Amino acid sequence: MSDAFTDRERAFEAGHQHEQEVQFKVAARRDRQLGLWAATEMGLEGDAAEAYARALVEAGLEAAGEDGLIARVLADLTAKGVEMTEGRLRIKLDRLRAEAETAVRAG
Repeated sequence: MSDAFTDRERAFEAGHQHEQEVQFKVAARRDRQLGLWAATEMGLEGDAAEAYARALVEAGLEAAGEDGLIARVLADLTAKGVEMTEGRLRIKLDRLRAEAETAVRAG
C-alpha cells in the first residue's frame, strides 16, 4: 500500500515538473516572438532583430515578469516613434502566448 502512495506521489511530482518545463518553454518562445514582432515594428532586421528578441528572452529569464516585459517593449517602441498602447501590447502578448503554447505542446 505504501508503494502505491509513493508511486502516485512520484508520478504527481513528475507531472508537475513537466508542466513547469512546458510553461518555461512557452514563455521563452512567446518572448522571442514578441521581440521579433517589436523589432519589425521598430524597423530592425536580421541580426539586429534577433539580438533584440534574444535580449527580451533573457530579460524574461531574469524574472522581469510580464509587466516588466510590456514596459520595456512599450518604452522601446515609443523611443522609435512607434505608436503603441499597453493594452495593444497585452493583446499581442496573449495571442503570442496561445500560439507558443500550441507549438510547444505539439512538440
